[in-house]
Amino acid sequence: MNRHRRRRRVAMALCAATALSALAACGGEGDTTRLTWYINPDGGGSDPNGKGQAQIARECTETAGGEYSLEVQLLPNSASDQRQQLIRRLAAQDPGVDLMSIDPVFIAEFAQAGYLAPVPQDMVDVFTEDRVDAAITSSQWDGELVTVPFWANTQLLWYRKSIAEAAGIDPTQGVTWDQLIEAAESEDVTIGVQANRYEGYTVWINALIAGAGGEILVNPGPAVEDIELGLDTDAGRKAAEVIRKVADSGVGGPSMGTSDETAALNLFQDPNTSGFLVNWPYVWAAFPANGVEFIDDIGAAPYPATTEDGTSAPPYGGISLGIGAAGEHPDLAYKAAECITNQEHQVLYMTGTGNPASRAAVFDDQAVIDQFPMADLIRESLDNAVPRPQTQYYGDLSTGLQREFSPPSSVNENTPAQASNLIIDVLRGEALL
Repeated sequence: MNRHRRRRRVAMALCAATALSALAACGGEGDTTRLTWYINPDGGGSDPNGKGQAQIARECTETAGGEYSLEVQLLPNSASDQRQQLIRRLAAQDPGVDLMSIDPVFIAEFAQAGYLAPVPQDMVDVFTEDRVDAAITSSQWDGELVTVPFWANTQLLWYRKSIAEAAGIDPTQGVTWDQLIEAAESEDVTIGVQANRYEGYTVWINALIAGAGGEILVNPGPAVEDIELGLDTDAGRKAAEVIRKVADSGVGGPSMGTSDETAALNLFQDPNTSGFLVNWPYVWAAFPANGVEFIDDIGAAPYPATTEDGTSAPPYGGISLGIGAAGEHPDLAYKAAECITNQEHQVLYMTGTGNPASRAAVFDDQAVIDQFPMADLIRESLDNAVPRPQTQYYGDLSTGLQREFSPPSSVNENTPAQASNLIIDVLRGEALL
């Protein structure tokens, strides 16, 4: 009896210690299985009432009826640092990594290394039901679902209606990058892009190549010696041409080579430079929060096509849930994943953080429509979204691209071939990044 009371006091103390994370039901009898969920930073942070992943963790803990409790651990801000922290724990077979919020570009690497617990076959339909295609594709590896689609993301073209009208273009009908650059030049405004030497630049390069009908990686998944890249192609050279044109014309802003999502947003929010912006839907909530006074003059349109005969191929982002292979309770972790990704929580997450859902039906929810008047456009963009290359060598591929395409003002028709050669040499151990 004394041991039981002592154990219960310890459990109560642990619950109190995790009050900012998640939530076990602390008053019940018996032992509750604690699951640790490593989350990427969002608008809710570690606040269990912040309408982000931490709140979802709290609510799933409450509805689990003591079967499990979810505790959140906050990962670093950048995707690369998130990968680094997770992969160290996974490689060490840390049993404390139960659930992970994973950037889709790292799924292939984690799956290939055996770091992910298999998705139960009887839950595959549950985890793919009503999901947009890009979310399902990005959650797979080698033809199998290896992670759970959580939230999806895509970029739109944000524009000043008055500027577009003065330039004689209607972005809602679809525009090319060349048309956009010409419009920005004519009205002496900027196009906010992401061209710093970081993952956001790879996102742009991939979208430009896809928008010209090409692809960076022709055959995902093979051994190093069989890797075939699609960079040194007409599509790759057209992408390079657009980047150089944005840089040379000055419409990318005075610091285009160091521009990330925030810097691009700031260009668009400044009345003196505001014209066009390619960015994720979170910016719609950022405008009023940042005191933008011309919100009524802001429109949203499909992502620009790279060529006149090409189609809009917006970037795909988002987060999938991975279950650690070394975790002691993968069955409960997958139950928790089912709760985390249900429709109710995807509505909560989209309205609470501005991050779009992977469930198509969420875009018909009135609360979502009220907050995002362009909800149909976001859904359409997700339907057309193109994921970045799926490969277990993604880190080297992305870093090689960023290196050869930087700074943007140095990009030319030879850059795609140079990037292709560097990446192949690195993968074969013949060069270092």
